[in-house]
Amino acid sequence: MSRAAIRVDVLTGAALEAALDDVARLRIEVFRDWPYLYDGSLEYERSYLQSYRDSADAILVGAFDGDRLIGAATGTPMEDHADDFAAAFTGDGADLADIFYCAESVLLPDYRGLGIGHQFFDLREAHARRLGRRISSFCAVIRPDDHPMRPEGARDLAPFWRRRGYAPMPGAVVHFDWTDLGESRQTRKPLQVWVKSL
Repeated sequence: MSRAAIRVDVLTGAALEAALDDVARLRIEVFRDWPYLYDGSLEYERSYLQSYRDSADAILVGAFDGDRLIGAATGTPMEDHADDFAAAFTGDGADLADIFYCAESVLLPDYRGLGIGHQFFDLREAHARRLGRRISSFCAVIRPDDHPMRPEGARDLAPFWRRRGYAPMPGAVVHFDWTDLGESRQTRKPLQVWVKSL
């Protein structure tokens, strides 16, 4: 796959709104894989993505191969995202108005290793700085090493995140519910909060 064929654009406002159904489908496809194992639905995704319609300062970074959306990364001011995530910062002295939340970053497998993930972070962090945010954060699902659905040679993204300047926030684990593949109901999953000073 040639990097030259890929276009990466920042979408806000009406352009962001127009792309959200494609983002929903992409999330369902990519998050079926390890470590999320997410059995999603378009109905749930549309509800979840409503926060990006509602937040004037939300950002969507889209990666396109021609007109096809092949990757996306989103972000919002922390106070515009789920309360579960913001709760991780309660008591540590951080002001939510200083924090930008980098939510999903999804990319189809054929397009990985081309530097698109770095662009996703670069553009979201630049957006956060323009908003006057001093901290960038995201959450990563925690799965046990012996999980029965862990694939052989599963890639650990922690080295990539550390190279970007992120580190796990000590003691900051949040919980979120979704339905795993092969399950009939939602179960609670732990996610580690990672942070970086901007």
